[in-house]
Amino acid sequence: MAVGILGGAFDPPHVGHVALARGGIEHFGLQRLLVRVVAAPGHKEVVAAVEARLELARLAFAEVAQVEVTLDRHARTVDSLQELSLEDPVFLIGADELVSFATWKEPGRVLELARLGVATRPGFPRERLERALASLPAPDRVEVFEIEPLPVSSSGIRERVGRGEPIDGLVPAAVAAEIERRGLYRPRAGLH
Repeated sequence: MAVGILGGAFDPPHVGHVALARGGIEHFGLQRLLVRVVAAPGHKEVVAAVEARLELARLAFAEVAQVEVTLDRHARTVDSLQELSLEDPVFLIGADELVSFATWKEPGRVLELARLGVATRPGFPRERLERALASLPAPDRVEVFEIEPLPVSSSGIRERVGRGEPIDGLVPAAVAAEIERRGLYRPRAGLH
């Protein structure tokens, strides 16, 4: 069975994450895609509690039949992959993440445990991809595929919510409703 993994903070999940999931499922013929919500990422601060991010991810990917949303208690990808112990899964990342992949914990071991499915968008500088691939210990374990570009980021969404601006079209409707219901990403009273 072809299995993929998409990990992240999902703080919050957005339409770009869903497009990456759908593109990876289609390109690699994945029968299962494990969306792993990282409790405490080793490379970035998170704003929302993990329980809220898990619920947002469940709502974001609800219409993608192959997706299973699970909690990842590991801060680093290599540790998560070792625990999962799957047979040759495809770990989905964006092209920007490939550029910094050599700085990840044990990138060589990550490539032993999983193939990388790297989503790029039309116009992404090919030379940046080529340089990143050349720096890897096993570039044959990496496959690049193209998805529709969506100019959206979790940090940008948090900023918009903090300013009271709409996020329609940037996140699935159910995610927007849950962010509103929980009062996530709003400035705290008394803080300016």
